Amino acid sequence: MSFSGAIAYRATASIVVAPLLVLVVIYACLWPLGLPTTFFRLQHGANTTEITPKDELEAALEGVAMENRTLIIAILNKAYVEQNAMLDLFLQSLGEGEDTEFLVDHLLFVAVDQRAFNRCRTLELHCYNLVTEGVDFSKEVFYMSDAFNNMMWRRTLFLGDVLRRGYSFIFTDMDVMWLRNPFSQLHRDGEDLQMSSDCYSCNPFDNSFFNTGFYFVTANNKTIALFDEWYAWRNNSKGMKDQDVLQKMKREGAFTRLGLKVRALETSYFSGFCQMSQDLRKVITVHANCCASMKAKLIDLRSVLQAWKVNNWNGTSNATTTAWPPVKGICLHNTTKKH
Repeated sequence: MSFSGAIAYRATASIVVAPLLVLVVIYACLWPLGLPTTFFRLQHGANTTEITPKDELEAALEGVAMENRTLIIAILNKAYVEQNAMLDLFLQSLGEGEDTEFLVDHLLFVAVDQRAFNRCRTLELHCYNLVTEGVDFSKEVFYMSDAFNNMMWRRTLFLGDVLRRGYSFIFTDMDVMWLRNPFSQLHRDGEDLQMSSDCYSCNPFDNSFFNTGFYFVTANNKTIALFDEWYAWRNNSKGMKDQDVLQKMKREGAFTRLGLKVRALETSYFSGFCQMSQDLRKVITVHANCCASMKAKLIDLRSVLQAWKVNNWNGTSNATTTAWPPVKGICLHNTTKKH
């Protein structure tokens, strides 16, 4: 290459390179400080493993919970979802209660068999499919049967998992009629656990007759430890249901040792067949406790809802009325005998 040709080549290269250098300087000045390089990897999908996906339960809880990470949980099996069975009655109570209809949006139905899950999805409710290998919960489970106790312990394990995820909840059995919104009557004085009672003894902090069919539990280290210890009893509690075990734990000082504040809910508000509320102005829930068979529960709970509707539609819910509680029933007025 001649001398003049080399000069021409360098001049041409300078013309090309100089603008590129200017662009590099401008680009560097405009680059946001501290912007991670992963931004581009995520934008282009080259590496998304740094985002931890939610599992199915977490997604279900998050989709149902209120802003304060509180929700309502009910266990559902095939026997409950038959035509005109317990699920229909439970939903009817929420639809006809005072300030209760919206609570369905914050209610997670935990289905323990495929039939229950399918029915739940058909009704467009919030559903979670809880699979337990080798166990069939699809049939009616009778009080204190092996299947009954197995389902109760599986429930305890599941609810402990919910607490560990930081969610507080009301747990409700399906045979509890919600006549009013219970959140307004729950206490906010540092209680860790608030439980319904078969029989209220006038002292909310010294009651051994609590019932695990309806309770509110706050998620914290103390309640997580309680549920872990509670579930650990399952193999040393032959002939006892989960509720009996929890009562025994209380008698042996577990609540005190764990530093728990546990309140028993008054039966004038959180009522049941064992001790029925006599005051329509106060009653919030009615639980078909002290009653063993599904058929008897359904008959008596329908009477409860009918009496509630009649009094509410007549505008008598704010006054004492002789139509409450219902006068006819199988279990309702015979608590000395299981049906």
